[in-house]
Amino acid sequence: MFRIARTLALAFFMAVAATAATALPAQAVAELPGGKANYVVSLGHMKDAARNNWVRLGTYEFDATAGTVSARMYVWEHATPKARVGTGTVPDSSCTTTDPKSTTHVLACEVKTAGGFTGSPTDLRTGIYTLQTDTINGVSTPTVWIKWNTATAWTEKWAVETGSNLARLSFVHNTKATTGYGYGSNAALTTRRAMSTVQAHPSTIRLQGTTWTADKVGTTGGTFHHENFRTCETTTWCLTYLQPSSSTACQKEGGCPNYGGGTAANISSIQYYIQKLANTDRRDTLWHWCTCLPMERNERCYTGNSHVKPMYQIIDDTGTFRGWVGVEASYYPGNITDPRKSDMFQVFRLADWT
Repeated sequence: MFRIARTLALAFFMAVAATAATALPAQAVAELPGGKANYVVSLGHMKDAARNNWVRLGTYEFDATAGTVSARMYVWEHATPKARVGTGTVPDSSCTTTDPKSTTHVLACEVKTAGGFTGSPTDLRTGIYTLQTDTINGVSTPTVWIKWNTATAWTEKWAVETGSNLARLSFVHNTKATTGYGYGSNAALTTRRAMSTVQAHPSTIRLQGTTWTADKVGTTGGTFHHENFRTCETTTWCLTYLQPSSSTACQKEGGCPNYGGGTAANISSIQYYIQKLANTDRRDTLWHWCTCLPMERNERCYTGNSHVKPMYQIIDDTGTFRGWVGVEASYYPGNITDPRKSDMFQVFRLADWT
């Protein structure tokens, strides 16, 4: 699914010195960043060998009349692991199977997501913002600067780019985060698209992100082949895809000493599930794991360290689906020495504009 390129270097992040809080105007700015009010945003703090990492996912709503911004974010902190939770959905037989030898369908398993994502966001913040023009890499660039009303100082700056019916926030500086992505439009944050529309999206969706695993920060990228997913006939809010894998991700170094060396497609494949989580907002979730892993445990549906990736749909002014911003918050579920070293975090975008 992902043709992944990783580096073990810290994600690119250009620090810009924060101006004193008093420089931020308290009056209304009468403009919106990129002319858009509603943004979906993913943020993260990730450093090598750290145990204070975190990821956040949610929305920013800008009010030009008041010059204010409101954040509603889900939070996953490294120091306080949250167990994966079931979504209550097992995709139907049109897009899954109970046959572990299948080379065409994923297994009929209850889709999992990160703990807390089926509830309400817990990080609710308000702040003020200002728009300005800064020189970034020698180029005059529109930016938005936010000062949050928090107990400890928290400011952030994004470069603002405008495209076709959509605006994009590119990470420049954040007091607490090291990476992030954002996309905005004037479509209501209650607007979302059906899974059938997602699967039929005509443009290429590309992955870009920053990862943390085994005490190392890296990068990830590639093409996400949403067109290969199956739409489910009954559970229409789900998509599934069994990806035949030729990579080493599911081989012996991927945790499959007994089955990972096989050549059968069902052994070296990856099980992918995408599911919407609500009708009233843009939450989706991505769940995936190597087929060989539950075989090692003599189980059908994997209960180990699978990848759970909460996501928010990117919707443009016309109501068109354009991709997702998302995070990974996969906490190692076993009892081992230093289980937090085996956690997996990620901040990413899957979008047709990267």
